[in-house]
Formats: sequence, C-alpha cells, structure tokens
Amino acid sequence: MPEFLVDEAIEDYAFLQTSAEPPLLQELIDQTNINMGWPQKLSGRLVGRTLKLLAAMVQPKQALEIGMFTGYSALSIAEGMPKDGRLVCCETNPRAIEFAQGFFDRSEHGHKIEVIFGRAMETIEQLDMQLDFTFIDADKRNYLNYYERVKEMTRPGGLIVLDNVLWSGKVLQPESEIDDILVETNRRIACDPDVENVFLTVRDGLNVVRKKD
Repeated sequence: MPEFLVDEAIEDYAFLQTSAEPPLLQELIDQTNINMGWPQKLSGRLVGRTLKLLAAMVQPKQALEIGMFTGYSALSIAEGMPKDGRLVCCETNPRAIEFAQGFFDRSEHGHKIEVIFGRAMETIEQLDMQLDFTFIDADKRNYLNYYERVKEMTRPGGLIVLDNVLWSGKVLQPESEIDDILVETNRRIACDPDVENVFLTVRDGLNVVRKKD
C-alpha cells in the first residue's frame, strides 16, 4: 500500500490536528515497528481515534473485531466502550496475540477484550452475541462474507466499520479477484436498503455502516 493516498502534507496536518492516543498506545506503535513484521498493518492515530470516538458515541456492550494484529485498534475501541463492555477479537497470528496481550494486561481497558485464535468465519459462527459494534480488518477475500454475516448479528442502530476499503486506490481500476471483492463489498453496502453508510477517505478508506432501526 502507498504510504499516502492523499497529499502527504495534508495527511500530516490531519494527524497533528487529531487528539493523540494514550502513551501506552504510542508505545505499542513503537514496539510494533521494532518487533513485528508488516507494521503498516497497524491502524494508526487517524483510524484509531475514529474508532474510539465512534465507540464512545455508541457505547457498545457487545463488540467484535475481525483481524486484531498487535492490538492497537482493539485498545482504541475498548477505550470508548463502557466498563462492562465485551470486545471479542479474532486473530490467526499467535505471535501477534502474545504481543497484544502484553499491552492488554497493562491497560485499564484490557479486561474488556477477549481474544479468540482461529479463522474468523469459524469463530463468528460459534458466537452467541447481538452486536452493537464491529470492526472488520482481516483477509480481504472474505470481506463480503464478514459483512453479510455480521450484519445479521448486529442490532438495529449498531455500527459496522470496514477498513482498507480504498485498497490503495485499486478499487478504481480492479485487476485481481481481491480487488473485485472490495469493489463488490463497497457496492453492496451502498445499495443495501437495511443500512446507511458513509465512505470516509481516512488513510486507506473506512466504510462506516449503521444498521437501520
């Protein structure tokens, strides 16, 4: 993915004019860059603060994250949740889980987070939850499957947020199967009579979807 889809100076300005994440999350960023491969998978401030703000507005008691990586987005969501909220995170990378858990254990919000190892679709089918909030940021091949299954589990008024929906701009000129899946997912959401959405050009694209009452 290109580092910037918008002018770099504009991206920097937006970053500087956005509330800073807590020091623990800043440390998580630093340690991810030092110790983990593919550190660009980490959500970062603009996405993370958006997730925290949305969670603070919705106050979800039951939340789901599909694709956790090192826990930055999970802690951002948990920060906005009520004290008795529960965030289930699906992740397939054992090293990432171990890394993230170390930060969860140090966070005042870590008790809200439950990590389940395994393929997300299999995990989701085993969950008995009515969802208030979901963040989807996992394998793009299953994006449409994730969206459709999660929508069924989401209460009226609940939110579903999908990351990487610009897919480095490839949605404008799709050339691969995964490109096509992202295009179709975005199209399906925009045409879905059960939801309303706003497609945000934040970082690599955020699709914020609200299930209608």
